[in-house]
Amino acid sequence: MLLRITRFEDIDKRKLMDVYAESNFENTDYFFPDETDKKKAVSMVEAGFLDFLKNDYFSHSESEYFVWSEKGVWVCAFRLYHAEDDLYYVCGLETHPDYRRQGYASKLVRAVQDELKGGGAFRMYSSVHKKNTASLKFHEKCGFSIVTDIGHDYYYGDDDENEYGLEYRYES
Repeated sequence: MLLRITRFEDIDKRKLMDVYAESNFENTDYFFPDETDKKKAVSMVEAGFLDFLKNDYFSHSESEYFVWSEKGVWVCAFRLYHAEDDLYYVCGLETHPDYRRQGYASKLVRAVQDELKGGGAFRMYSSVHKKNTASLKFHEKCGFSIVTDIGHDYYYGDDDENEYGLEYRYES
């Protein structure tokens, strides 16, 4: 089931952090390299992530979170930022480790694409690390094509030479 979240207050924080548990654990070394207590470091990463959502991301009216839920469990999610008239930026696409390789991320992306089709022509843009072949194949499966050799973050305005820019186009 597709959930569309437009306000921080509507997020089930524990369910969302469970989706990002693996990434949050990996991010402890980046954000808190001196913290030896991994459990504490994960809590700190989670708090920082939720703070970003509350005080930065959702302060923009163009910001949405989409979640795929199965039997009450949030299994995958991503942020969708309305960057320009017909351009949406996909970021933070993640699937809960226990639900990977079961098609949930595809269901989520396709459901959002279907939602956006109601508004006419649009583009969805995503950046993917050049070595992340699984994510590149996934995006291709969902109708994305590589459009640039340098990924662009439309939220922060940064470019990354280690990423490709991918785009899905819908012409109404």
